[in-house]
Formats: sequence, structure tokens, C-alpha cells
Amino acid sequence: MFDKILIANRGEIACRVMETARKMGVRSVAVFSDADRAARHVAQADEAVHIGGSAPAESYLKGDVIIQAALDTGAQAIHPGYGFLSENPDFVEAVEKAGLVFIGPSASAIRAMGLKDAAKKLMEEAGVPVVPGYHGDNQDSAHLAAEADKIGYPVLIKAVAGGGGKGMRLVEQPKDFSDALESARSEAAKAFGNDAVLIEKFVEKPRHIEVQVFGDGSKAVHLFERDCSLQRRHQKVIEEAPAPGMTDQMRAAMGQAGVRAAEAIGYAGAGTVEFIVDGSSGLRTDGFWFMEMNTRLQVEHPVTEAITGVDLVEWQLRVASGEGLPARQEDLSINGHSFEARLYAEDVPKGFLPATGTLSHLRFPADARADSGVRAGDEISPFYDPMIAKLTTHGPTRAVALRRLSTALAECQVAGTVTNLGFLGALAAHKGFAAGDVDTGLIARDIDMLVVAPEPGPRELALAGMAASGVMDLAGEESGFALWSPVGRVQGLRRGDDTHELRIRTLSRDAHDVVIGDTVVAARRIGGRWQLDGQVAPDVAAADGVVTVFSQYGMSFDIIDPLERDSTATGDAAVIEAPMPGLVKSVHAKAGQAVSKGDRLAVLEAMKMEHSLLAARDGVVAEVLVSEGAQVTAGAALVRLEDEAGES
Repeated sequence: MFDKILIANRGEIACRVMETARKMGVRSVAVFSDADRAARHVAQADEAVHIGGSAPAESYLKGDVIIQAALDTGAQAIHPGYGFLSENPDFVEAVEKAGLVFIGPSASAIRAMGLKDAAKKLMEEAGVPVVPGYHGDNQDSAHLAAEADKIGYPVLIKAVAGGGGKGMRLVEQPKDFSDALESARSEAAKAFGNDAVLIEKFVEKPRHIEVQVFGDGSKAVHLFERDCSLQRRHQKVIEEAPAPGMTDQMRAAMGQAGVRAAEAIGYAGAGTVEFIVDGSSGLRTDGFWFMEMNTRLQVEHPVTEAITGVDLVEWQLRVASGEGLPARQEDLSINGHSFEARLYAEDVPKGFLPATGTLSHLRFPADARADSGVRAGDEISPFYDPMIAKLTTHGPTRAVALRRLSTALAECQVAGTVTNLGFLGALAAHKGFAAGDVDTGLIARDIDMLVVAPEPGPRELALAGMAASGVMDLAGEESGFALWSPVGRVQGLRRGDDTHELRIRTLSRDAHDVVIGDTVVAARRIGGRWQLDGQVAPDVAAADGVVTVFSQYGMSFDIIDPLERDSTATGDAAVIEAPMPGLVKSVHAKAGQAVSKGDRLAVLEAMKMEHSLLAARDGVVAEVLVSEGAQVTAGAALVRLEDEAGES
């Protein structure tokens, strides 16, 4: 076994690997960028090495610098985590050339699965079922259109390189094929430097079921399946294991296919074989097809660990150090059911816009596994994926595990940034999902009911007002209590575009009446806990002019200073501002240019995504205030249009 390993990653996966390494008596080395100097994974490691600037290209993607850090610290092996360099075969070869061990598959195995079209051909040869489609080298547009006709509509155009939904287009009718092909090629070229595509039959009610495999370079086993059908824009949201409705025959067939796939490429380590499954009439052994193989540990691996009792990172370290497979197939079994929800800093009502912020308060429920790379006081950086945590629950049945997930989401407390907690809670409560009736289109079909913003009630407003004014913590003479009359104060709150004025009448240090319009909320402290109209109050946190009530997955209010002058925004559509900190990827506007409402004026890159900034009205560009390549803060003015009268 290794004495010391370097983790070439950050955030929750780096912390996750370190936890197992410490349990095994293996020391760990962290690497960090400028933005991550005070990050949790740096504090948790035995040693830490600075590797460059905040942008991934300046740090976590610099393979040579990472390898040198491993050599300088005496690490014997490198664990890649996922993302960044984890599926880069050139990095694997460089690691091995330096005399180090790569904790993962060989470069040849990664290359074999790196391009979707080549991987599908390989899987066909190995006897793994693949989706009907065209995976050939002829990229002539007319030829591709003819192949789509042979397959039969609807079809899916997919980039042969990359993932994450980029370069993917659904085409339902032949007349739309040409435009969709051009769009997919353009996006693929920009994202991956490769505009080649493949065409597949589109499954009408698709489910995304994947098989966890593990190999030692010659033999492999599977650790059963995960269902990842709850997706938004091809990104997984909630995963579970095992898959609902799975039969013994289907599980055996999918598991065998996964093992064949792994053994066909001499796979070593943890990997995931992803299948598209036809869920239109139950799960059938002739209704699943290979999509791709992820040659690394998956984000959702905790649900597999929960139902099998296996520590997959421990297995990775053991096999990479030269041991054989830690278990035989017949030694593995399923115990209960598990769910994982991905908690992100993102503004759901604004189209799931990634968010930043400093986590002024963070508390995870005690009864759920929380894999996180952040702590209270940490900043959600614009340079990386805005994941806060993965919450995983387990139970003897699917129903119990799902109830525990709902409870965990309701009890999770985050302040300092907006989150998708409410969206996750709505998903966990979705009747179709609860019944196991899942497919990849569920979220898109029911998006309106899943993103309803919560409205604060009188008790939530009263609690926020009390916390904002400080009366919850008053004692003795500070309470302002007078024998002849209650002491009153006025507190203003703002939530979005709504403002609220509350009048707080202090009766004693343990009793206040909060007046909101015609409603009076009685707040009383009994046994050390505040009660509102006789009901126990939820927790609350206040910091930096914002108070957060941990009800309905967290409701934040700006505290209005009573001396603050009215500075209500005019909603001027003439100024286009950056919605978040980020890098100006491109500028499409020029001074004097006439634009129409909806025209793209600039593209901002933040949180690993590109965001087009559009003209809010017709007009003429007065001035462009930013240049391509500039790093801007949230609210920075980027483009200004002439006013309605045409004056600048």
C-alpha cells in the first residue's frame, strides 16, 4: 500500500478521497489554486502545494505542475478525482513516465472510451447492445441526413467528443435536421475542438441507468446499478440505487454487459457503464443500450457505497497498489435503497443561474451523509462548479430512503447564497418520482410546478424582523422594557421586489408582539426556544445585512436600514450588467450598432457555463464598457444603449 498520495483535484471529491486515505493510514497531499488557498480540502490534507492561478487552465489542468508537486512531496501515486485531468490519457502517460502510479485505468482504456463513436463500435464487438444509429466517419451532411432517415425519427445528434449535453440536438422531423446538425457542429467545435457527430435513435421514454464496474486490469465485477434519470439539460440532479422497477433478469443482463465492457478494454479501477433504457413498458432485457463509459469515479458513487457497504475509494487504492479484486461477484449484494441529491448554489427561478456568495451559515442534517468541500465562511467561487454538497440517505426500502431524503433537504441550512434546495425538495415530493415512474423528461415536463418560489408567511416575516432588529438576543435593561407601556420599534425587510414594514412591540425580553399589516404574531421564548403563535420557530441566521429564516428550504431577506435613502432600482433596460462574476468570453456589440430586443450583446463565462447577455429592448448601442477577456464582478456595466429619445 502507498505511504502518500497526491489528489489532483479540489472540493468535495478531494475531501472524500482524503477521508479514506486517512482511514487506511495513507498520507495525502492537496494541490490548490489562488482561489482555493483557504479551502477545506487544503486544511484537511497532510500537506498542500500551490499550483497556480484561480482559473482551471492555470492550475488544476496543469498536469506537469501537478506531477512535479507529487515528486517534490514524495507522493507515490496520484488520484485524479473526477473532472479536470481524470480522463486525460496524456496525463496518465506522463504520470507513469515520471515513475508514479495513476490511481485509475490505463491510458489505452481511457482512449478506447474517449470518443463515443469508436467506443460504440468496440462495444458492439464485445457483445454489448448499442443504440441503433450511425457512428461512421462520413460526416457529409447529406450522408448524415440519409442515415437519419434509415434510423427513423426522432433521432439524436451527438458530438463524438465531450459530454455534458454540449453538441447534442433532438430532431423530431426531417425538415429540422439540417439546422440542428449545423447548430450541434458549431457548439461541438467550440466546446471540444471537434465538430464530428454521430446519430442515434431517440428513445421515447428514456431512462438513464448506469452500472458501477470495478476491474483489476483483466477481470471485473459489477456493483449493481444506479438510476440517474432525474436530469435537467442532461445534468443529473437526484440519483438512486438500485433502479426502481428493476428485475433480477434485467439486473443480471445489465451487470453482465457492464462487466463485458470493462473486460474488453482491460479496465482497472472504478468505472461506470451508462445505458439508455426504454421505460415505456417496463424494464426488458432487450430494451437497454450502451451510451458511454466514464473511466473514473462518478459523482454519484455514494449511493452504490450505501447499498453495498463497499468503500470504492479504498478499492481504488488497493487495486492501484497491486492487489487483485477485493471481492468476487458472488460476494456482493444489495442492502436497502439509497438516494443522492446534488445541492448547488444556483438561482432556480432565474433559469438555474449559477450563483456565488460567502456561506455565512452552513449546517447539514445529522442523519444524512453530506459530502462537501466547503464550510461556513467559505466563498462559492465563480471559477468552479458551484456544488455545495451531495446529500445521501439510505433506508431499508425505497419509500423510507426517500422520506429520509425529504427530511434531510428540509433540515439543511444554507445562508449567504441562493440554492436549489427548494427545487430538490419539490422533486423529492413529486408523486411520479415517489411512485418510481421516472424518465429523463420528467423535470422538463413538470418544471413549472417544481420551481415555484416560496412566499413568506406572517410567522416567517415576524422571525426575520426580530432577528434583523436584534430583539431575539436582548436581555435585562437592553430589552427596553418599561412598566407603563411596551417599547416599539420599526423594522424594514426586502425580499426580491417586495418590501415589508414590521412593528415590533417589546413586552419583555422573552415576549414580543410583531405587527405586520393587520396581523399580529405573538413571539414568546419558552424553555429557551422561541415560539410564534404557539408554534416552535425555525432556526434563523443574520449576517452582512441579510437574515435567513430556515423555513421552506431557506428564505432570505435584506435588512433595510431605517436611515437608508430610497434607492429603488429604476429597472433601466439601457444598461446591460453582469449577473454574476465571470470572464467576458466574447463581445458582439459595437458603438452605434442598432440592436433588437433579444440580440446577443456579450457572452459571460462563469461556473463552467456560458451565459448570453441579451438586449432588453430595441435600441442603438451608445458604448461598450468592457472588452473580451476581462474579468468582471456581479453588477458590472457591460454595454449601454442610447436612451429612448436617442440621446447618449
